[in-house]
Amino acid sequence: MQNQDILRYERQIILPFIGEEGQKKLGEAKVLVVGCGGLGCHLANYLVRAGIGKVRIVDKDRVSLQDLQRQILYDEEDVKSLFFKAKIASEKLKKVNSTVRVEAFVLEVKPENIEELLKDIDLVLDGTDNIKTRLLINEACIKYNIPWVHGAVQGAVGMSMTIIPGKTACYRCLVEENPQEPEKPIPILNTIPALVASIQVTEAFKIITKSPDVNRDLVYIDLWESIFRKIKIKRRKDCPVCEKKIFNFI
Repeated sequence: MQNQDILRYERQIILPFIGEEGQKKLGEAKVLVVGCGGLGCHLANYLVRAGIGKVRIVDKDRVSLQDLQRQILYDEEDVKSLFFKAKIASEKLKKVNSTVRVEAFVLEVKPENIEELLKDIDLVLDGTDNIKTRLLINEACIKYNIPWVHGAVQGAVGMSMTIIPGKTACYRCLVEENPQEPEKPIPILNTIPALVASIQVTEAFKIITKSPDVNRDLVYIDLWESIFRKIKIKRRKDCPVCEKKIFNFI
């Protein structure tokens, strides 16, 4: 590592579970962030500041005024500009850490493009706000053997689940094929996305550095009630995705 990198990441490197070798692994990793809203802004921000080698951001939306309540990478000028979130986020994050390759894709994740988006990617972080897209991500990651970390927030409640193909339960073990989507607009306490994203990115660090401490349970948080739980999710023997490899969304 160069002296400049050692200085930049000093506070991480001195962590016994990261160290210089762990930091090198972070610098070689390539991570896809799907969605750059409440969760995604924090996900991308933490990854870039931590020195992840490449961060690919995918989002189809423009910045709106109601986003500013919780989406930390945008401001009032961005609302006026009518620019896309992915482009704005990537340009701002490049100024934070010019050593990280930040890519922006302005598009909706679909079966037609998911394979291309996953090209050369080591890990996926879920910053989406709908279940159908998560089912698509889950199938693609199981098919191509790519770990991903699910995250979701609504109201003051959040959850995260680390999914490692062949080793943990998958997202389809958790939900039905046609679950009911939450009504929009989804209410959000603006502090909950940061907490859930912190858990997701920490899990990403564990996976990248090959830590044995990867969490295999679903983490449930009710921030308003100060409730934190770990819930065991077993692999379903009849799961159509991780067991039977039936892919209906890709």
